Amino acid sequence: MTPAYDGSSVDGSAYSDVVDLAHRAPGWLDTLISAWSSYGLALFALLMLAAWWRARRAGTPAVVTALAVPLITLLAFGIDLLVKLAVREDRPCQTLGVPTLEACPAPGDWSFPSNHTALAAAAAVALLFVSRRLGAVALVAAVLMAASRVWVGVHYPHDVLAGFLVGALVAAASAWTVRRSQNTLADRLKSGPLRPLLAAT
Repeated sequence: MTPAYDGSSVDGSAYSDVVDLAHRAPGWLDTLISAWSSYGLALFALLMLAAWWRARRAGTPAVVTALAVPLITLLAFGIDLLVKLAVREDRPCQTLGVPTLEACPAPGDWSFPSNHTALAAAAAVALLFVSRRLGAVALVAAVLMAASRVWVGVHYPHDVLAGFLVGALVAAASAWTVRRSQNTLADRLKSGPLRPLLAAT
């Protein structure tokens, strides 16, 4: 079996600096960031719902792109997972053995790229194709999600950077493709089971 990759040589010192800063930060801040790191992805689901609701008033083609956002996000997650399984990088909290705010994942739960960050970035970029306002909110939230994963100690900085790039690139390519074909897709979906989701009543 191929040995796991040690990413500490890339930016292990930066990771240690961030984790050390987290341990010296006020307790309320660590609690807030830890909660965001664990549960913040729920915000992106709410933003997707809001984008779909607003798109229904803009017309059926726009709704098609809005409905594609969750699927695009899942696609980015799948590709990110494949990269993770190919690289097999140990978590920094395992390699460096430092105490972290979040429990260190078990061996075999690989670190590169960050799944949380890929999901957040994909959702944000895909939402930009539906609503610039909601997409901008999601983009800020995605950056905060990426930073939180390093702060709680479960990822190196390069893990979240790679996760962000994977999520953003997959989402941009996919959402652009859907948007180009949204009129054709809308015509097909009008007669299908998704019809109730396509337009405001």
